Amino acid sequence: MSPLRRAALLRLARLAAWPLAGLPTLARADGVQRGRVLAFPRDHGAHPETRTEWWYATGWLGPTEQPTHGFQVTFFRSRTGLAQANASRFAARQLLFAHAAVTVLGADSRAGQPGQPGLHLHEQRIARWSGDPAAALGAAQLDGGAVTLQGWSLRDTGSAWQAQVQGRDLALNLRLARTQPLLLQGEAGYSRKGPEAGQASHYVSEPQLATRGSLGVQGRSVPADAGRAWMDHEWSDDYLHPQAVGWDWIGINLFDGSALTAFVLRRADGSALWAGGSWRRSGQAAQAFGPEAVRFSPGRRWRSPSSAANYPVEWTVATPAGHFALRALMDAQELDGRGSTGTVYWEGLSELLDAQGRRVGLGYLEMTGYAGRLVMG
Repeated sequence: MSPLRRAALLRLARLAAWPLAGLPTLARADGVQRGRVLAFPRDHGAHPETRTEWWYATGWLGPTEQPTHGFQVTFFRSRTGLAQANASRFAARQLLFAHAAVTVLGADSRAGQPGQPGLHLHEQRIARWSGDPAAALGAAQLDGGAVTLQGWSLRDTGSAWQAQVQGRDLALNLRLARTQPLLLQGEAGYSRKGPEAGQASHYVSEPQLATRGSLGVQGRSVPADAGRAWMDHEWSDDYLHPQAVGWDWIGINLFDGSALTAFVLRRADGSALWAGGSWRRSGQAAQAFGPEAVRFSPGRRWRSPSSAANYPVEWTVATPAGHFALRALMDAQELDGRGSTGTVYWEGLSELLDAQGRRVGLGYLEMTGYAGRLVMG
C-alpha cells in the first residue's frame, strides 16, 4: 500500500465516531464464486462483502471514425477491514473513490496520426462509506446500479447508464444507452485473473453503448451529439497474484458492432503471468479467450515527464479473433490517482488497426504497474 493511500485510510479511520442506531445491515453474501448465477439489475449494484469493486465507463465523442474527445468515469469501492464493529454512520468500513478524465484530441490525432499534442484533464474524489445506501457524501446502492460520491454519480436507469460529473476543469452529463445484451466475461461472468483458483472476479461488460449528452472543458460547453462507450463492472476478493505488478487491458468497440476485450497481467520482468479476454460479434455469443491465447507485444513507448513511467503507447495484440495493432491517439493520458486510490496509471483513448492498417475500432487502453507496483485493497 502506498504511503499516501495508507495516510488517507488512517485519516478516515480516525473519523469513525459515534454509534448510531437504525443502520441497514449488509446481509448479502456475494463473494466471488464459480458457477454463481448473476442476476440483473440486482448485480449492477454494490457487493460490499468483497474486497474491491469498480464501475468503469469509457468512450469517445464525435463522428464514429473521427472522435473529438475521449472520456473516462470510474467509481471504486474498497473494503478497508477497519471499524467493522462500529455502527457509526461515519465509520470507514468502506472507501469510495472516483476518477473522471477528458481527452481533447488534436486535429492530427482525429485524422489518424496518433501521439500528437492535445489536452488531458483529470479529477478525483474520495470519501468513507459506512455501508449505508443513503449516506450523504458517497454511497452505492445494493440492489441496483447507482453509485454517488460528493455530487458525482453513475446510475443505471434501465435502458442506459447516466453519468454526471461536475469538477473544477471538466464536466460530464452523458447518457450511455444499451444497444446490445450484457457481455458476461469468462465463464458466465466468472473471470480468472491468475493461476490460482481464488484469483478471480465477477466481471460484466456492456459494449457499444450509444452516447449523447454534454461535456464541459475548462468552462466551455461542448455538445455531445454522438459517441460510443464501454461499461465494465467488476468485483473481487483476490485479484492480483503476488508476482503480478500490474496489467495491460483493452476494451474496444469495433465499427461493425463487435466487441474485443483483452488483458495481460505482468510480472516485474514484463513477462505475462496470466491473460484473457473475449470476442463477440454483434448478435452472436461471446468467445472467451484462455490465458495462452492472448499476447501483448509492446512497441513505441512514451515516458511521462511527471512520474518518469515508461509506457508502451503502441502494441501488437494477438488473440483468437485476429492480430491487431493498437495505438494511443494521444501519448499524454496518464492519471495521477495518488490523491485517492494511491495509484498512477495510464488510461487513454486508442485506435485498433487491422492487418491492412485500417482503423476498425476505438476504445480504451489501461496500463497499470509502470509507475510502481500496483497494490489493490
